[in-house]
Amino acid sequence: MKKILIPITFMLLAFISSCFGQSEVNDQSVRYQEQRMVYLQWDQNKFTPKAGFLSLNPYYWMTWGLFHPNYHKKDLRPLSATGPQTLRLALVGALNSTDNKYKLQSDTVRNTALSEIANQSGLISDADPLWQLYYSNELKPVLNNSMASILAGLSPQVTAKLVSEGLYDWYKNELDMLKERIQAAHSTTMDRGARILAYHRYLMEYRRLAGVWAIRTSSAQATLNMTAQQQKLKTNQVTVSEWTPQTDIQIAKQVLQHMQ
Repeated sequence: MKKILIPITFMLLAFISSCFGQSEVNDQSVRYQEQRMVYLQWDQNKFTPKAGFLSLNPYYWMTWGLFHPNYHKKDLRPLSATGPQTLRLALVGALNSTDNKYKLQSDTVRNTALSEIANQSGLISDADPLWQLYYSNELKPVLNNSMASILAGLSPQVTAKLVSEGLYDWYKNELDMLKERIQAAHSTTMDRGARILAYHRYLMEYRRLAGVWAIRTSSAQATLNMTAQQQKLKTNQVTVSEWTPQTDIQIAKQVLQHMQ
């Protein structure tokens, strides 16, 4: 019987001690201190225990008076208005704002640089709308010049005359030199306005050169016609219509009528 009662007694004692050991502790001073250790409050009225009547409370002296007399005078919460964590977060925010401003400024500089590159670089001058829509077509006879394109539309006699007299070589050489200048203006890094002015200047030079070439080809054709006519005269192959004095009078009247 004793062997049975002893284990039961130990079990009851263990149960009773465990019940007492798990009792809830609700210490207001500890709770206030926990709140002070985080962000919640630093209320001067919640520093307990209080000094009491004539500062005779012994718990006050054991908690604050002897060991921490100045603890409650300064707010030590890291997230208080002047706490280190709050200041650090404010500094981080200020630095982020500064970084964003620097980033915005650098992006502006970058965009400006890209705009200037696009405006001046010869690598992307092919994409210029004015070049695409106008100058590339107007200057195509210069850029794509060849013997076939230069002598197109001319008779074999005129072609032979221009080649033999060196006029074709002169015109081809002028076109090649103008082509090199156009390609240099097209590929060199320069301001877009200067590039467009160069295109216009070279276009005017080409038109003057094309005008001279047209005069030379017309002159060659006229010379060939005149030579052929003279040859016919020499060989008596020209038919002369019958002439009378009345013919001259009629011609003179016609001239006077046109002058009126």
